[in-house]
Amino acid sequence: MKIESCDIEILKIPVEDAYQAAGRPVDANWHVLARIRTTDGIEGIGYIVQPRGDLMRTIAAGAGELSEGLPGMDVRDTEAIWATLAGRANWVGPGGLLHWSLAPIDIAIWDALGKTLGQPIFRLLGGYRNEVVAYASDRMWYSVPIDDLQRSIREYADAGYGGVKLRLSHTAPPAEQAERVRHAKDAAGPDVTVMVDAMEGWNYTQAVETGRALQEAGAGWLEDPIDHQDYTGLSKIRDMFDMPVTGGEHYYTAAQMRDCLEARALDVVILDLARVGGITPWRKLAAMGEAYNIPVCGHVVPEVHVHLLASVPAGHMVEYMPRSTEILENMPVPVAGKMAPLDAPGHGLQLDEAAVARFKL
Repeated sequence: MKIESCDIEILKIPVEDAYQAAGRPVDANWHVLARIRTTDGIEGIGYIVQPRGDLMRTIAAGAGELSEGLPGMDVRDTEAIWATLAGRANWVGPGGLLHWSLAPIDIAIWDALGKTLGQPIFRLLGGYRNEVVAYASDRMWYSVPIDDLQRSIREYADAGYGGVKLRLSHTAPPAEQAERVRHAKDAAGPDVTVMVDAMEGWNYTQAVETGRALQEAGAGWLEDPIDHQDYTGLSKIRDMFDMPVTGGEHYYTAAQMRDCLEARALDVVILDLARVGGITPWRKLAAMGEAYNIPVCGHVVPEVHVHLLASVPAGHMVEYMPRSTEILENMPVPVAGKMAPLDAPGHGLQLDEAAVARFKL
């Protein structure tokens, strides 16, 4: 059960159809992959994903340096490992590149722990439920033409998803964005919620004006309307609309989560596995959501987040945006709008080693 070694790799996986996200072109999904090996022959894997390559090599270098402290540690001591590695580089933390570099290692350790004990991660963390409601989140960027957008939404609705999420423009007028929601609702039908994500692209005035137009058009979820640090502004927006105001993927620490919850800034908190620094801290922030009776979702990486959301009472919905299908032999897929964690030791994911070698930098 002792850790023998840890290897870090960088992968660049081209996307089939390039798109624009938050005004930036996206042509690949970048991964930092960690492999933990134990003295009794077990390998645990973990990775983070970003649709841009900026600083991913730096994150990988940070993970490599942090992993130098792993040999000899016991995979059962997840808290001690996380604290020890974070302590080595706390002068550049908490948060930021430190957490991004910690996350793939921490996920790999939990995978190795599950394999050591013969249990899936969702059961190690509590096993609250066996499946999680999923919503579709891919192929609905603002750069996608209306006809293609509606085609994707119809496919998701036919597959049984109860929700689809559109990305919105930072600059388009409210009427234009509301019209896009109306087109989406026409394609989705009456039983599918059309969710929208502004990706922190608006100031407060824009958020109020556009939010009103979107709610009138039938949007059922408003995500990241303004900067995540503006708790007062978010709280005012939350009180203004009937649709839930959501966000949180940019929070790194328990202190930020606390400030958000105390301000009653959001109806639903979305946690990002990489930003919070992996599974070990993720479960603590989720428990904070439960304490405030605020549901918790996960930001992308559904194949791992589904384990976490299935393990806690506050777990709400999993965002289905698969960015790692090309390197996995067994990417889980929602069925009739619900997604189950793989019922295998660890997170259960198996790498396609030929694909990993092909995409490795």
